[in-house]
Amino acid sequence: MSELPRYEYVKLADAIAADIASGKLPQGAALPGERAMTDLHSVSIGTVRRAIVELRKRGLVATLPAKGTYVIGTPTPASGAPEQGEPNA
Repeated sequence: MSELPRYEYVKLADAIAADIASGKLPQGAALPGERAMTDLHSVSIGTVRRAIVELRKRGLVATLPAKGTYVIGTPTPASGAPEQGEPNA
């Protein structure tokens, strides 16, 4: 069976999460503004806003009103993989 399609905002959130995981967007870095992200990723502003909400739910970013959105965390390893320092079961 083929994989189900994903919403554009989830794809964008996953792409930004990948940039955070790779270090391209380190902790404390500001994300581009919403309007800039619409141009960078060729999506609507609604898609950008929903992606940022998704990233907040994942604990990766925080938004300060009138200041911007900043990286505050890194994605957790895939489930099933032992955490660093965690013994293998």
